[in-house]
Amino acid sequence: MILIIDFGSQYNQLIARRVREQHVYCQIEPPDIELSRIRSLAPKGIILSGGPASIYEKNSPKVDPRIFNLNIPILSICYGMHYMIDTLGGKVEGASKREYGLAELKMLRSTGIFYGINTLTPCWMSHGDSASRLPGGFEITASTENTKIATVENSKKRLYGLQFHPEVAHTPEGKKMLRNFLFRICGCKRTWTMKSFIGKTIEEIKGEVGEKKVILGLSGGVDSSVTAVLLNRAIGKQLTCVFVDNGLLRKGEGERVKSLFKRHFRMNLRFINARKMFLEPLKGVVDPERKRKIIGRAFIRIFEDEASRIKGVGFLAQGTLYPDLIESRSPFGGPSAVIKSHHNVGGLPKKMRLRLIEPLRHLFKDEVRVLGKELGLSDDIVYRHPFPGPGLAVRIIGEVTARHLSILRQADDILITEIKKSNHYQRLWQSFAILLPLKSVGIMGDRRTYEHIVVIRAVNSRDAMTADWARLPHSLLARISNRIINEVRGVNRAVYDISSKPPSTIEWE
Repeated sequence: MILIIDFGSQYNQLIARRVREQHVYCQIEPPDIELSRIRSLAPKGIILSGGPASIYEKNSPKVDPRIFNLNIPILSICYGMHYMIDTLGGKVEGASKREYGLAELKMLRSTGIFYGINTLTPCWMSHGDSASRLPGGFEITASTENTKIATVENSKKRLYGLQFHPEVAHTPEGKKMLRNFLFRICGCKRTWTMKSFIGKTIEEIKGEVGEKKVILGLSGGVDSSVTAVLLNRAIGKQLTCVFVDNGLLRKGEGERVKSLFKRHFRMNLRFINARKMFLEPLKGVVDPERKRKIIGRAFIRIFEDEASRIKGVGFLAQGTLYPDLIESRSPFGGPSAVIKSHHNVGGLPKKMRLRLIEPLRHLFKDEVRVLGKELGLSDDIVYRHPFPGPGLAVRIIGEVTARHLSILRQADDILITEIKKSNHYQRLWQSFAILLPLKSVGIMGDRRTYEHIVVIRAVNSRDAMTADWARLPHSLLARISNRIINEVRGVNRAVYDISSKPPSTIEWE
């Protein structure tokens, strides 16, 4: 495995992705990880991430400097490189010329990290500080026009520093550099697969749960469905799935979940009608963070109440994924910036009677899909578009009402139906409708109308950390718009969202 130290970069998840794409397991830990913990993990290599801080700032993040004496290869990126140079006796200062965006990297050697790399290659820079003096034993291995010390190496101690970001797509040979680190320098082997993940995770679940029982909030989405099947394989009848009809679901969701999990998989499944419990506290609430926290607390109250009815329940299972953690807080306590709270992360109360068990928390969505296929789930489940835990509440901009829910539920069903009929569904990462708190003037039957606006959203992505709006055929958009306006009472206008992530997010709230 490879250990990644989180110094606060929003690119950390990309580093992890690049490592896992090579079938090598990696784990992200905060900089305050103890040296004994690092030794117990026995990593084949360590990657120090980038971050927004400057090394000379008072509270800049630092890892135990003794990691440089563990005889473990270390690849340090951007801020991580500055930390390594500063800690080992070099000097880092504010750069006279900051460097952001594409730069041309000129190699001074083609060994180590740069084995098989072109002498001149583009790279993606993002720094305002630069190394001005190297520690003993280090040498410069590449430069750019603005940055003399762009990469460094201490080959004897197997310490490497890159001022640029090899993990991003804008560094075209970055993947090759990371492969060189993993296999030529660290000696890793390609042994991490979903099959190995299943075996390891089942054993961990059995060890953690023991004889106790587990309750799982089953929504019918990809994440909770895969979690349910994985837990069912690990502990069988010790698992009870709870489907909560919170009034914020898609059309026909309840019957679909009942048919699949109770009748097909024969799991312990309980149905709870809790519409009133969710909708009443949401009255008058427009702030999306408040919505998420209200919904998260309501879910926990229901699950704890259900758990009290089942003897021996000690765990609440969730389908939390890695991007949920990234956007809600820094993973594992590191300094990364918060984007938004996810109801199953930031929305949970601090004190809970049940212990959390989240077997997918280190996985990306595409990895979960592969896992689902390995577990024998059908394409209908595995390739289902993501649906937020707070449901339609965060696709209604403004107050959530029964009327708004009815309008959005119908519009969303039409949208998904047409996307599937056109054979675009599996090509897209996600498609859905949003209801705006605005009305516009229209004409229907020679009469003036003043009705709601529905937004159509469709994006392409791989892991939801970045996304681009989908270039759907105009004929398909016209058909969707025509059906929504004609068939959904209360809507007289449909618009298409052409924003990418970043700077926008995929969901509007």
